[in-house]
Amino acid sequence: MIDYLIVGCGLAGISFAEKALQHDKTILVVDNDSQNSSKIAGGLYNPVILKRFSEVWEAQAQLVTMNEFYTQLKPKIEQQFDYKMPIVRKFFSVEEQNNWFAASDKPALAPFLSTQLHFKEYKGITAPFGYGEVLHTGYVDTASLLSAYRNYLVDTNWFRQESFDYTAIVFEEDSVRYKDVQAKHIIFAEGFGLHANPYFNQLPLDGTKGELFIIKAPDLDLDVIVNTSVFILPLGNDLFKVGATYNWKDKTDLPTEEGKAELVERIQEIIGCDFEIITHFAGVRPTVRDRRPLVGTHPIHKQIHVLNGLGTRGVMLGPAMAKALYDAVENQIPLPKEIDIQRFTNKKK
Repeated sequence: MIDYLIVGCGLAGISFAEKALQHDKTILVVDNDSQNSSKIAGGLYNPVILKRFSEVWEAQAQLVTMNEFYTQLKPKIEQQFDYKMPIVRKFFSVEEQNNWFAASDKPALAPFLSTQLHFKEYKGITAPFGYGEVLHTGYVDTASLLSAYRNYLVDTNWFRQESFDYTAIVFEEDSVRYKDVQAKHIIFAEGFGLHANPYFNQLPLDGTKGELFIIKAPDLDLDVIVNTSVFILPLGNDLFKVGATYNWKDKTDLPTEEGKAELVERIQEIIGCDFEIITHFAGVRPTVRDRRPLVGTHPIHKQIHVLNGLGTRGVMLGPAMAKALYDAVENQIPLPKEIDIQRFTNKKK
């Protein structure tokens, strides 16, 4: 018998897998490669919502847990994936400067917003009103991280590439049988694929489609991430990742002309040089209407659990939410009410 059968190998799935392994638990991860939002994500970690100059929920604690988690992970996968890099907000007016200073006076935001305006000139961008710098930021190369971690799981025989068959679950008194596997627990970390899960598909998991570009811009030179209506992330060799759009109606992962036009327009608001679109891709983020993750245990079947709804902040939320679920399952530490699925589920079901 293994401790955990984990369904899904995105940011949520690998966060829980690694948390379990750090506590010497036995695992098997099953994934069919159908969900791509983690792989194509911008991967930024940023404790401030720059659109509204407001704090990300529990940002300080999430950053601490995230940094510990990725530091422990680095020796295992022997690949660089965590890049510390400043995020700057380009200002378009004196009013935006004033709003920045007002926000930096708030106790929750003061640790994250530099009070020194940033007037460095970047080739390809005109910014007469300067920039505000966000502290404790960077990005995770999610595609490299997920690929390397999957290879690690494959090498240790802890991974199966297959579509999960929900009808094959047999509940036993203190465990679950799935085909030839007996496990104490199943963790469902399927992202937007949760809609096919008969045990948790009543949860209000919405999907927010995001489209992104890789562009080539030889006349743009950045050593920071610029974030206004979209982010522009330097990748080296004149390449930049740019994103993202938000579409609440389209639930496909196909790039669209509408998304392309929107991104092009927003890029042109920020930079003043030519660029070429190298790649255009899209994915559906697992989002929730109250902007909080979906974490918890099934109201009837106590052996199955869900870890989902990380939305646009998977690199920050994943490690913290995996820790919260692990502590709930193993140590009976109650989940925070904000993330517990009991806020949606009827206990009488």
